[in-house]
Amino acid sequence: MTTLTFYGGVNEIGGNKILLQDKDIKIFLDFGKSFSRYSKYFEDYLRPRASNGIVDFIEMDLIPELDGLYRHDLLEMGGMKVTATDIDAVLLSHAHADHANHISFLHEDIPLYMGETAHLILKALEERSSRDIENEILSFKRRPSNKNGELLHRKVHTFRTGDKLKIGSVEVEPVHVDHSIPGAYGFVIHASDGTIAYSGDLRLHGTRPQMTQEFVEKVKEVKPDALIMEGTRITDEKVSESEEKVRSECNEFVKKTDKFVIADFSFKDVDRLRTFYSIAKENNRKLVVSLKEAFYLKWLSQDPKLNIPNYDDDNIIIHIPKRGSGKYADSDYGTRERAFLDLSNAWTAEEIKQNQGKVVCAMTFFQFDELIDIKPMPYSILLYSTSEPHNEEQQFDYRRMEAWAERFKFRIFSSHCSGHAYAEDLMTIVKEINPKHLFPVHTEHPEMFRRVTENITLLEEKKTYSI
Repeated sequence: MTTLTFYGGVNEIGGNKILLQDKDIKIFLDFGKSFSRYSKYFEDYLRPRASNGIVDFIEMDLIPELDGLYRHDLLEMGGMKVTATDIDAVLLSHAHADHANHISFLHEDIPLYMGETAHLILKALEERSSRDIENEILSFKRRPSNKNGELLHRKVHTFRTGDKLKIGSVEVEPVHVDHSIPGAYGFVIHASDGTIAYSGDLRLHGTRPQMTQEFVEKVKEVKPDALIMEGTRITDEKVSESEEKVRSECNEFVKKTDKFVIADFSFKDVDRLRTFYSIAKENNRKLVVSLKEAFYLKWLSQDPKLNIPNYDDDNIIIHIPKRGSGKYADSDYGTRERAFLDLSNAWTAEEIKQNQGKVVCAMTFFQFDELIDIKPMPYSILLYSTSEPHNEEQQFDYRRMEAWAERFKFRIFSSHCSGHAYAEDLMTIVKEINPKHLFPVHTEHPEMFRRVTENITLLEEKKTYSI
């Protein structure tokens, strides 16, 4: 018997945790963090207690309570029962936190399968981030004493489109899709009782729509018994939105100013990174990246298909933030960070201040305290190029950003291209594939898919469905 049990991604955007069981083989499709569920109980100054292992996460229903699923050290810290794992694999569709982050809690013997580029992104994340209980995807040290312990590396198998993965009785064909992060995949899964397709997150209006279309064609070819389909923007009408439009609009703003320019965007969005790199270069400016983002350049530049500059590129400046002593001492920075400090293209806030009209500064709201030292010229430009705030916490952050802009007399301009397909494109994909059964996930409005199919199940969390 082949079954699916949905432990996340049900009537919510993100947090996908889908258990596929085929005979005695158990495979999770993603194991992500549910930001909506997390923010219902926690925020920056009230977080689940690391000292309690994963008890707080289980108690607040942020992760499922299942035997054999989690790391022994985290279970022991919370006084929970420790058992051997019976999970055979986790298939990671892409490296966004709402699909990947809670892999950190999983038993160390569970193998991970992911695209080669997703692996590079996670390596960058591991180097740039402080080690904490929710950010230990590829490796970890046993807790509670994790400072001097042995670093344990998870078993990682990487793939590209065209590969076939054999996991017990299950054969998996990963097929690339276009999304706002590179290394994103959908899966065609051949199980004992039928074929299941999982879309991951995808779009048709991005820079590589042909990748998503190749996934759709492959799924159409196999005539799936079940399609697990994302529906993030299932209620959104199609608008004029593309990466080229972002580039054109933002380039015009930069071209017409001699002031300081900030670009607020996600560094995981490699299309957007290339966009602002090219805009800076075209306008005889250099792209300033933060010390933490330099790790992304270090790792992603290793994939020749991404065409990403390395951190020592002539058109890249690394911004060294003031920390600790306030004197830019080596001891103020982590061991890996120190490798960047003495580079010729490493600038402090004072150097950026002296060259404001010669840079485009990649900076998110959470780095705005650096503006106090940079002292931007009045009527400088903030290019806001990330998704619109869609919950109360994000709206509050946006209002704070507006307050900083008002304080420093910035002009804000917005231009963005979403990583998720519009309703029209989602409907077209489902109609073309015409699955025997549709399971909508990653959406707050799964019922909207009834416009194109009656073969649909409106999911209940933790309920098991047969294929």
